Amino acid sequence: MTILVVGANGATGIRLVEELLNREQYVKIIVRSPENLPDKIRNHERLTVITASVLELSDEEMKQHVAGCKAVASCLGHNLSFKGVYGKPRRLVTDATRRLCTAIKANKPDLSTKFVLMNTVANRNRDLNEPIPFVQKCIIVLLRLFLPPQPDNEKAAEYLRTVIGQNDNSIEWIAVRPSGLIDEESTSEIEVYASPTRSILDDGKISRINVGHFMADLITNNDIWNKWKGQMPVIYNKGTAFKV
Repeated sequence: MTILVVGANGATGIRLVEELLNREQYVKIIVRSPENLPDKIRNHERLTVITASVLELSDEEMKQHVAGCKAVASCLGHNLSFKGVYGKPRRLVTDATRRLCTAIKANKPDLSTKFVLMNTVANRNRDLNEPIPFVQKCIIVLLRLFLPPQPDNEKAAEYLRTVIGQNDNSIEWIAVRPSGLIDEESTSEIEVYASPTRSILDDGKISRINVGHFMADLITNNDIWNKWKGQMPVIYNKGTAFKV
């Protein structure tokens, strides 16, 4: 299977790429700075590196890059700097999601392409009646007003939920909502829920390597995919989904 990954230079994206290669998958990545990739990744025989900014590719180039890919995964996010948060592009995740999906559909694949979006636990799934504490609602309003990555992540998931929907002939999707991200060097057990089990004011934890592993599971394991397709699962390191 060939999988296209965007956002592969990020702390979670590189974990996903590593895991897919470990599972003997063929991986294509679109990155602006391939020199920042670890040597064991950059020179891997099953990795194809496309040096470009994903939003600067032409429609035809995007179409060519997704052609033949059975899955597309986006780990794009905004750099945690003033320029990264408040500079352009303000709709990096949304615009990339829309353009990738448009390219997939333009190729008219015989079988549905899997699209996995790394999203945020601060975004709710509007297909479900997810209870949100009043204080959290107020905080999310402030995030939308003052932190552009929040509405960007929300709009990207809404594009999948409302434009692609549940019955598209070309694309099936899952938006993964990690809890509080931490760094660990090895995988551990996780818990997966349809909706958050904790407030973002006192969130659980999930390691980036576990997020990459779970996204790889979704792509390579059809049973896990079929369980969560069209949904927005929330993932936690085991033991952190509920207050002790």
